[in-house]
Amino acid sequence: MNQERIVAVGLLTRRDLGLLGPTFDRAWPVEETPSFSELLRAIDDADRKLADRRPDKPHQS
Repeated sequence: MNQERIVAVGLLTRRDLGLLGPTFDRAWPVEETPSFSELLRAIDDADRKLADRRPDKPHQS
């Protein structure tokens, strides 16, 4: 079993992949289906809930 740790997962456009260059070689396409929009909505909802639980950062002067 490969012992490499996953450090990031992202949703990228073809343009994003092009900007990352040819050395970025681990991309799996996601078909856009009705459930894909629901997945994105669930991710956004979870992110908002996490943000609501974080204490406010001190203001920088």
